Amino acid sequence: MIVGLEIDGAGTDPAAWRGAEVDPRAILTGELALRAVQRAEAAGVDFVTFVDALEAPDDVPDRVSVRLDALGLAARIAPLTERIGLLPTITVTHTEPFHVQASVATLDHVSGGRGGWVADVSSSAAAAAVVGRRQPAPAAETWREARYVVDVSRRLWDSWEDDAIIRDASTGRYVDREKLHYVEFESPSFDIKGPSIVPRPPQGHPITAIRVSSPEALEAAADADLVLVDEVPAQLNALVIVSVEVRPHLDGVDGLVELIEGLAGADGVHLRPASLELDVPVIADELLPRLRERGLVGPAERGGSLRGRLGLGRPANRYVGSER
Repeated sequence: MIVGLEIDGAGTDPAAWRGAEVDPRAILTGELALRAVQRAEAAGVDFVTFVDALEAPDDVPDRVSVRLDALGLAARIAPLTERIGLLPTITVTHTEPFHVQASVATLDHVSGGRGGWVADVSSSAAAAAVVGRRQPAPAAETWREARYVVDVSRRLWDSWEDDAIIRDASTGRYVDREKLHYVEFESPSFDIKGPSIVPRPPQGHPITAIRVSSPEALEAAADADLVLVDEVPAQLNALVIVSVEVRPHLDGVDGLVELIEGLAGADGVHLRPASLELDVPVIADELLPRLRERGLVGPAERGGSLRGRLGLGRPANRYVGSER
């Protein structure tokens, strides 16, 4: 069974940062997140997700009203970890698809093949005002566009063949230009010619995840490698991971072990701890060993790419053998 962990500030509980065990400054330096990810990795957690949105958190007294950029946080943590997958949330509604895919590819390179992303959308007026590019759109339209972004991202990752970099000092060539390809992609909202500015990622295609929070998101999940859900849908051609908000430092792990063991039809669980500082140590030191005793999770020391860890093959390059 696959085990994931969510990184969201000091935890899903808005008051988690106020605990005596938390240094609030560590939230904004990334140290709190890094500590949680390293604990999770040592325990054998397969991947972590990083919450993000274009909108700033509400400015409410006694709550943290700022959030670190998820992609930047994942990139900061990547060199300081070795085995765990890193999936930052990236909103595609107002961002440029070409730069989104290049950022995800770069994360995969920096992490040595452990990168991915949670593709998300925004229909809010607040996000539209922050970016200032266009008016907010209905959910159906934003998720339709997200599917185009996922599609073109994979094409751009394939726009460099795996052996395109030749470093031929005798001829002064760094790349074989015949192994770089135009993607010539057109959608209702953007056109991209390509190729990418980043060589093909180590995984070929970094893991694309979608969090299902609406019927439109469920439809878009057909294009994902991994789907985060609150309950198991009827059928999806992707890894189905059930998200569960947990607070084992208060509730213990017995009920959580039974819940995870009873997730029929799911490929794994995505734990959303109320407090990173209090709950992640319990998840690492008590929950994971209990799950391992029952044969539900693999050894903590497993390495390799994230695709390999999740049991997914490395995609073939669609452009190999074609003309530029």
